[in-house]
Amino acid sequence: MRSLCIVMFTTFYPPYSFGGDAIGVQRMARALVARGHDVTVVHDEDSYLILGGKVQPEGAADGVRRIGLRAKNGMLSNLLTQQLGRPVTHGARIREILDERKPDIIWHNNTSLIGGPGLLPMGEGLKIYEAHEHWLVCPSHVLWRYGRELCDERHCMKCQLSFKRPPQLWRHTGMLDRALDHMDLIVAKSEFSRAKHSEFGLRQEMTVLPYFLPDLPDLAEPYAGHPRPYFLFVGRLEKIKGLQDVFPAMDRYPDADLLILGDGDYAGELKRLAAGRRNIQFLGRKSPDELNAYYRGALGLIVPSICYETFGIILIESFRLGTPVIARRLGPFPEIVERSGAGALFETEDELVGAMQTIQSDPETRAQRSKAALAAFAGVWREDRVMQAYGAAFAGAARRAGRAELARALEAGAFESGAGA
Repeated sequence: MRSLCIVMFTTFYPPYSFGGDAIGVQRMARALVARGHDVTVVHDEDSYLILGGKVQPEGAADGVRRIGLRAKNGMLSNLLTQQLGRPVTHGARIREILDERKPDIIWHNNTSLIGGPGLLPMGEGLKIYEAHEHWLVCPSHVLWRYGRELCDERHCMKCQLSFKRPPQLWRHTGMLDRALDHMDLIVAKSEFSRAKHSEFGLRQEMTVLPYFLPDLPDLAEPYAGHPRPYFLFVGRLEKIKGLQDVFPAMDRYPDADLLILGDGDYAGELKRLAAGRRNIQFLGRKSPDELNAYYRGALGLIVPSICYETFGIILIESFRLGTPVIARRLGPFPEIVERSGAGALFETEDELVGAMQTIQSDPETRAQRSKAALAAFAGVWREDRVMQAYGAAFAGAARRAGRAELARALEAGAFESGAGA
């Protein structure tokens, strides 16, 4: 099997990342290395540091070549990219990397601050854009208008100012649309996200390819250190994650606790709102092994996001360990929960409390949902299943682009062989 040379561009990447999207990119990079490919990830360190990120330990070597770009004046570099839509400071270095690597595949992952639309035409190779957020149609990435409500129509100029960001005038020039015409494949993470991109004016076709997780050889032992039954929340503590909406439901539900794993900018306010509620506990960030144990011990995972997510990887993290999900009926969650049969959806506080009662009081229903969760993960979202779908989609794109040799390599299983990352 021929080893492919792949260069991935992304704004955030571990250890210069806050989680979520960046972890998904890292997981893909590692999966490609495990299949024998030469993978370079180019990211912008300044973006993370400017937003208050702390430098984290590098971690064990994983075979991925990481190139972190940093400017003498990181704030100015990011501002120029944000305002002009091109890699003003790092353009020469990016061209140098592409000339050196001569990649078979150039894979873009939310390139907002590493190069904007001006990055997309650069280099030779099969060009992929993977939309982990809604940046292609939304300057704030999340379709959360004025920082307070779901977006149903464009008020972009006023909205950017409400987020205290300089308006991006290049968005009104067709620059991004023309840049996307250089892409051979544009990936959405869910059917919902594909539809939302189209609704907000994306002209190009998108292909849906979900996130994945590697299989676990052995299921984690349930966490046994908590004295009462508990539901779980996992994720960054931000207002748009909707955790504050769950607190009143816990006032009506004394039979179980809510354990909150994660941290973020909204943590202080959430702790203030939860003050005095003895059945709500903030436990901070946990290691992957600890997190798996908490999933296994939970009655269910509660996912109350009030914004339009593109996927929701914590749902399949929960499914992988056989834990049912209770998710808000919003965004991509209905398609994931309904496809799996492994949970319940809610819109109101009454529906949330009812879903919690069902899982806790009806062991047979919970057992059925747990079994469905494991089956759905194995059949749909396990690494080997998703990588096979990526290989087929990339092969089709290579054929359409006239890259017959690359298409043959992908059709022969270039993304399928090897152990999972």
